[in-house]
Amino acid sequence: MKYFKRFLSYALPYKWMGIISIFLNVMYALFSALSFLTLIPMLNVLFGDSEKIHTKPLFSSYTEIDKEYLENYLNYLITVNTENFGPESTLTYMVISVVVVFFMKNLFAYFAGLFMVFLKNSVLKDLRNEIYQKIISLPVSFFSAKRKGDIISRATGDVGTINETFLNLSIVIIREPLNIIFTLIFMVNLSIELSLFVFTFIPLSGWIISLISKKIKSQSAVLFKQSGVMLSIIEETITGLKVVKGFNAEGFFGSKYGAFNSKVKNLSNRLAQRNALASPTSEFLGIATIALLLWFGGRMVLIDESLKAGTFIAFMGLAYNILTPAKAIAKASNAVKIGNAAAERVIEILDTKNPLEDTETSIELKTFENEICFKNISFKYDDEYVLKNFSLTIPKGKKIALVGQSGSGKSTLANLITRFWDVNEGEICIDGINIKDLTTHSLRKQMGIVTQDSILFNDSISNNISLGIDSPSHDKIVAAAKVANAHEFIMDQPKQYESPVGDGGGMLSGGQKQRIAIARAVMKNPPIMILDEATSALDTESEKLVQDAIENMMKDKTSLVIAHRLSTIQNADLIVVMKKGLIVEQGSHEELLAMNGTYSNLVNLQQLEG
Repeated sequence: MKYFKRFLSYALPYKWMGIISIFLNVMYALFSALSFLTLIPMLNVLFGDSEKIHTKPLFSSYTEIDKEYLENYLNYLITVNTENFGPESTLTYMVISVVVVFFMKNLFAYFAGLFMVFLKNSVLKDLRNEIYQKIISLPVSFFSAKRKGDIISRATGDVGTINETFLNLSIVIIREPLNIIFTLIFMVNLSIELSLFVFTFIPLSGWIISLISKKIKSQSAVLFKQSGVMLSIIEETITGLKVVKGFNAEGFFGSKYGAFNSKVKNLSNRLAQRNALASPTSEFLGIATIALLLWFGGRMVLIDESLKAGTFIAFMGLAYNILTPAKAIAKASNAVKIGNAAAERVIEILDTKNPLEDTETSIELKTFENEICFKNISFKYDDEYVLKNFSLTIPKGKKIALVGQSGSGKSTLANLITRFWDVNEGEICIDGINIKDLTTHSLRKQMGIVTQDSILFNDSISNNISLGIDSPSHDKIVAAAKVANAHEFIMDQPKQYESPVGDGGGMLSGGQKQRIAIARAVMKNPPIMILDEATSALDTESEKLVQDAIENMMKDKTSLVIAHRLSTIQNADLIVVMKKGLIVEQGSHEELLAMNGTYSNLVNLQQLEG
């Protein structure tokens, strides 16, 4: 019950469905108990045990209607009908009344279940939306330490488990106790002595079931975690399928997946053993109690003759009627433990604090007017600093290039200026305002990003170019594609701009994907462009087309270009040479060559490689 209230709050917007379902469940519980009471007059007619009453009982007030009055009035009706129309007519009426009551019981059960399904599906929709919105709002750093498959498992399987267990519990805690209470009330009215046996069964059964289900929560948590690992293996395998096949690693990954699959199977079996034991255990305890009732009640009917046969059979039906809700409560106890295990994993994501979240004092950056300043910034991903006391000013309209060996901190600067991460020391300012004081949405609205890995989504070319833009104009999409040198190859596609790109853009070449990514940045038309090694993975011909597209895109823009191939940035206004998070040289292409230092060596090395 630890997380029950929290997740039940998701049902509040749909409380009218819940109220209707509760009312229908109450009626179901009432008619469930009544269905066995209706057997008594029918059985009494069959056994000839009905008391013959020829005088209609006097009605004085509603407050005096009790068990004796109702029995006398029913016996009067049976007596009159039997004498006037015969016993067959009376039996027919009794059978019809039994059928009607059982029909009403099941009708209420059907509609109660139907409204609860509507409620569960609505809550599930809201839960899925909330966790998805939370996932996409969290910083990139959150996902660096998490397996994607595990996060997917939490957002899908665990959310579904919570919805099933906690909302099913809401039915159980309303309907089944009421079912037991109504049944016990009728049982006590029929026979106090026999009811004592049932009172001993319920707490005994609950105690035994609690012993069985003690380890279910911990086992469920481990099972959910291992299932997440399995999803991660599938996700990694599909993403890197070319590498897996290229290195003949199918056997390795097959064995790895098989090992985790076996773990999940064994855990599932152990959990199922405990889960499955609850229901037969409670049923066996119920049958044992009924066996005692048969012995004790049989003596009351046959030997003591203190109980009518019809009443005893109906009492037995009521006693058995307790077994179903008792089993449901036993299962619910186990389900809550499973639900709590799933809830812990989901809540870990929902309650994760976003260190980059906007505050009430965050400012909207409406325009970019002057400059971007890196002021003595230092940053580390783990323990070692990637950037140390780094300072750089990028005036508006200038093209600044960052070069250096891998690991020198170039891409980190792109991640920091877009605020995917925050600096540990120092500050990054745009027009004199610390970007930490700006809303992330308005900050990123001023920037267009093209990375080495051009990320495309499994959608049409048109939708990939217009990503994030509401009601985009087709003419503007075409114009952006032309700037990116993408229009020609797009027109050669089967459906042109509506052609699918495939998963991750797999239906396009590397150069085509990159030009679509550039067209996306052009379509956004921000004042600041960030290019992170946008041409490093391309062949010479594709690089020329992409480079031309980049030059078109960067006209009249402020640009930060992270370059691997130095030939692409020779016309930059300023080239900054980095090494181990520090600036070792800066200047124009000609100035840096004249220094005959690090930059000159890099140029010579690339000329030799070429």
